[in-house]
Amino acid sequence: MTNSSNKYILLVITAALISACSVTKKYERPTDLKTDQLYRDQSSTDSTTIADMPWNTVFKDEKLNALIQKGLDQNLNLKNAIENIVQARASLRQSKLAYYPTLQLDASATHNKQSQAGLNFPPGININTLTTTYKLGASTSWEIDVWGKLSSSKRAALATYLATDAAKQAVQTQLIADIANNYFLLLAYDKQLEITEQTLKTRIENVETIKALKEGAIVTGAAVVQSEANQHAAEVLIPDLKQSIRETENALNILLGQGPAPIDRGVLGTQIIPEKIAIGVPSQLLENRPDVRQAEFNFRVAFESTNLAKTYFYPSLTLTASTGFSNLELKDFFSNSIFYSIIGGLTQPIFNQGLNKMRLTMAQSQQLQAYNNFQQSLLVAGQEVSNALYSYQMAVEKEDSRTKQIAALEKAVDFTEQLLEYSSATNYTDVLTSQQNLLAAQLSGVADNLQKLQAVINLYRALGGGWK
Repeated sequence: MTNSSNKYILLVITAALISACSVTKKYERPTDLKTDQLYRDQSSTDSTTIADMPWNTVFKDEKLNALIQKGLDQNLNLKNAIENIVQARASLRQSKLAYYPTLQLDASATHNKQSQAGLNFPPGININTLTTTYKLGASTSWEIDVWGKLSSSKRAALATYLATDAAKQAVQTQLIADIANNYFLLLAYDKQLEITEQTLKTRIENVETIKALKEGAIVTGAAVVQSEANQHAAEVLIPDLKQSIRETENALNILLGQGPAPIDRGVLGTQIIPEKIAIGVPSQLLENRPDVRQAEFNFRVAFESTNLAKTYFYPSLTLTASTGFSNLELKDFFSNSIFYSIIGGLTQPIFNQGLNKMRLTMAQSQQLQAYNNFQQSLLVAGQEVSNALYSYQMAVEKEDSRTKQIAALEKAVDFTEQLLEYSSATNYTDVLTSQQNLLAAQLSGVADNLQKLQAVINLYRALGGGWK
């Protein structure tokens, strides 16, 4: 290369380094994100949150924890999420390789046949000349990252990798919540089945009692028929509960990545939840909630894509070098046959049908969409926290009233049955009504307990717990 070429390339590089910082921008989290008042009717400044608790300390049931661990080991959706991370890691490594020059090897033998018309030969006679050129060479090319094109591509690949990692964490938190919710639902069905079977047993005994009272002329045949109908009303609940139990077990097995099978489980009445339900402050969702973090990483990808689109308006600088051996005689291949060249190339876009402008416009629009999705993820997270917290509060609020209702209805059943048996102060309709109300209240009490447990699970997931 000549001195003038060297000076030209040096001048370009120097000018590029001075102005490169104005082409691409460094990512900073947007300051206009709405993180205040995401939790409805909550203004706590305490940063303590149950999201920081490991999942195996939130749940005290060892059988549930064993199921969760099996799900983390075997769930197919989680395995796919992990494979997405593997693919993104490969792309990140590929983007890093762009900083290094490429190297190519070339070995060839070229046969050339040339027809010559000699002046000293008779007309019409040609002499064909056959030559063979042997060549062995190596070439390298290196694009200098003047305007930050390669850097932006690398940062975009890194953000994509981090987004897939956050997506895997989101799958994990949802998986833990789904397993726990279905587990507690299964326990609730077990309890409702137990209550219903006990009620059926009582109603069968009640039918015999009513028949005896009829023989004593205390009640009529209508009471006997009503008691039998009341018995059958309890009977028809049992198949539905058994079906729900079977379907919930099957759903749990899907989450565990295995075929349908019975689920080893505890009982509803022994479940323990954290004594203090702490939710922290809304801004913690930015770090704790995996899907929010994923949305931010996606925004960073779009941000770097905009940076990349800007670099296409500026020239690219490429250095190319080649060297090797070339000779007409194979025996003299490594003698007096060395060649080399070094070329500095500067490519400046001038007219390309508006491609660069369209690329930038599209990148900026996609960046705006990614920002909107980022903000939307925060709003949805705040909504889920608010809903789960309120559901928990309402379940707690119902506990005392439900306990009193069931106790009152149990007394009502005892009183009406005694009045029916020992006096004519009541009729069987009163007994029937009190029995039906008691069963409904008992089943609702189980549902209230389930609501409380599931509200804690959903709140834990909504706050971003389960992946740390």
